[in-house]
Amino acid sequence: MTSDNNENADKQALKTLLQQLKTDHRRIDAQILALRETGAVDMLKIGRMKKIKLILKDKIANIQDRLTPDIIA
Repeated sequence: MTSDNNENADKQALKTLLQQLKTDHRRIDAQILALRETGAVDMLKIGRMKKIKLILKDKIANIQDRLTPDIIA
């Protein structure tokens, strides 16, 4: 029974982390858009933000894979 509780706690922690990563991803996307709209485009800063966004996207995909059970077709 303890392993079931641990597994459920792990899944809940992953779901919470997933939501946080998605929120951060959307926030950075909005910041990039805002920077572009201001006209004062700092390509270096935008490039760094895009890298962070890509890292977040990879982490999101990894967590989603861990939460989705493997289905053998």
